[in-house]
Amino acid sequence: MVGQRFIQLLENHPQFEITALAASDRSQGKQFQEACTWRLPGEMPEFVRSMTVAAPEPPLDCELIFSSLPGEIARASEGAFVAAGFPVISNSSAFRMDADVPLLIPEVNHEHLGLLDTQQATRAGQSGYIVTNPNCSTIMLALALAPLHHKFGVESVVATTMQALSGAGYPGVASLAISDNVLPFIDGEEEKIEQETLKILGRLQGTEIEMAPMAVSAQCHRVAVTDGHLAAVRVKLRRAVSIDEVSAAFASFSSLPQDLALHSAPQRPIIVREERDRPQPRLDRDAGNGMSVTIGRILPDNVLDYRFVVLSHNTIRGAAGAAILNAELLIALGKLK
Repeated sequence: MVGQRFIQLLENHPQFEITALAASDRSQGKQFQEACTWRLPGEMPEFVRSMTVAAPEPPLDCELIFSSLPGEIARASEGAFVAAGFPVISNSSAFRMDADVPLLIPEVNHEHLGLLDTQQATRAGQSGYIVTNPNCSTIMLALALAPLHHKFGVESVVATTMQALSGAGYPGVASLAISDNVLPFIDGEEEKIEQETLKILGRLQGTEIEMAPMAVSAQCHRVAVTDGHLAAVRVKLRRAVSIDEVSAAFASFSSLPQDLALHSAPQRPIIVREERDRPQPRLDRDAGNGMSVTIGRILPDNVLDYRFVVLSHNTIRGAAGAAILNAELLIALGKLK
């Protein structure tokens, strides 16, 4: 599903052209239209139909790699491309928590790209590099926390996610398992949110990331929604602030991608809704062409300081769109040519 989003978002992109497609053994050697059943709305783009699917290993006829490989094969495949000199922009989880790999959300921690110098200096024989984007739920949580943490300091956060079916891929969750039901467990998801958030919101100190000094607790659920992850979040701040200050911090948030007018960057990375019943996946997941997160129900909390609900499109801002925005930033900063 994420691979198809990459193709959809890269069609007619002003800076990138798809010149090769790679996938697992059962697809290799086939034309893409034969190997792939298109699951997104609309038709399969014409330009990929007759492309022959290659193996996910070098050599490959391209200048950089966008990867959405499953975690169990991503490390070997992505590592081979990096060793062969390719820049790898990865949506996979394999390298996210490596100390010298940027776990990047351009609006939040673009300075972490300083790790690329360390990465290339310390990994013998590596001429390429790898940049990762976070887990789909981590992205929306970290984007929501960033303005609060930068302005007021976040001491602790509790997040309860309700995650869309597309996050499980296709065919994904069996219909009889999710119909009339909520699944209160997504393997590995809670650990990713709790660990990745600390790295993203941490500081680059010399050649390493100092993890953010906060406690993060997550509980994850799969719900019967096609696209759009939603999280109910409670935060404790390091100093007392008013609810108006919290709301203003969200609404006014902007960063380097907006300053640079990157192609995939939304004009407003965070949209605040005042209605009592928003955000909702069906109404708000496509905000900012799927690249904005939407926050609503900002209220005082009886246990921590404040609570709110945040929503994002999990396969666009949470996956393929996030990786493409990372690559656009690398071009703008002269790290990708």
